[in-house]
Amino acid sequence: MSDITTTPVQNPGQITGQVLFYKQPEPLNPEMHGKLGVKSMEAPFKFAKEGHAVPLTVGEFPLAAICGPIIFVGDDKMPIAVMGLNPGRNMFIDDNGMFEAGYYIPAYIRRYPFVYANDDNAKQMVLCVDRAAEFIVEGGDMPFFDEKGQPSDYTKRCMEFCNNFEMERQRTISFVQLLKDLDLFEVKVANYVPGNSDGTAGEAQKIADYFGVSEDKLKALPAEKLAELRDNGALAQIYAHLVSLAGWDRLIALTMVRQQQQPQAANS
Repeated sequence: MSDITTTPVQNPGQITGQVLFYKQPEPLNPEMHGKLGVKSMEAPFKFAKEGHAVPLTVGEFPLAAICGPIIFVGDDKMPIAVMGLNPGRNMFIDDNGMFEAGYYIPAYIRRYPFVYANDDNAKQMVLCVDRAAEFIVEGGDMPFFDEKGQPSDYTKRCMEFCNNFEMERQRTISFVQLLKDLDLFEVKVANYVPGNSDGTAGEAQKIADYFGVSEDKLKALPAEKLAELRDNGALAQIYAHLVSLAGWDRLIALTMVRQQQQPQAANS
């Protein structure tokens, strides 16, 4: 699983770098986007269908934990919601571009097509929009700007959402740093153990390597440090992560069901 990065604005109307889901991010401005807006779509999440691993903020852990594994990846050990076992396939989004009922939709997905990028020249964050998004059209149902060239109410709400997301992202970085400082991370392995025809367990197959919180290291912390984690809310988020790891089995079962359905669909 690769790190998700953004790069500074290079030229007006264009930024470079790779950000999951964003193919053509442009700094939002009335000159370029004054006539554009977002049209209503019955399948608004089709863009995320290929996102099998989606960045997650720490405040989302309790809701995301009931849907699938929450793991930590890369040198930065940033949290990720695992939404599929195979690259390019989000198991929670159907072929029509809709999330299956009851599954949590990460804020990273909900903020699309907006994203902030760093502008080193201006020393500030710049709100960008993915011009390649299929639901951005001229004369959209929710315009980006009003007739005076000012951000519309829709854009203001999206800006507020992105601002809140950035604050949660910073809080997530602090949470991860706390886990690093306490040396709570360890390498974990997700395995799939198939069953043999005679009812015995087959040979384990490795699905993923990732970073997770070590329960042994957590238990070994001094009582005062555990109390500190409890009081600042970090302990609840750690437990949400640990509980979420049971979701590997659910994700494996769901993947197998979908694979069995595909040949049937092809022959129907």
